[in-house]
Amino acid sequence: MKRVMWIEHKVGAGLSGPARIGWVSVSDKGKRLDYGDQSFRTLRGSGFKSNYYDIETHDKYWISGCRKDGRDALYGTTVEIDEDALEEYWVNIRNQPENKSVCRMSAAGKNR
Repeated sequence: MKRVMWIEHKVGAGLSGPARIGWVSVSDKGKRLDYGDQSFRTLRGSGFKSNYYDIETHDKYWISGCRKDGRDALYGTTVEIDEDALEEYWVNIRNQPENKSVCRMSAAGKNR
């Protein structure tokens, strides 16, 4: 199954990091995710502000489904939206078709 998801790289011990929104393949009941040439495995609740790790690099990530209100980040950051995900994100998820050409934005976090 493929779906548009929030993918945030947790650099070092930071609370926020560079983020993208793009199409992710979900397999093995969500235990494995694939995005581009990266593959992720779940941390099964053991991560600090992260829920997946890159299988090759072991870097930590926060990956989640995109929210209708746009508050996908745990802490505020800038996000880039993949071109092939723009319409799905802005039209079907956010219900803001007037923004379907916006490919970079600041994202407010759930936590402050």
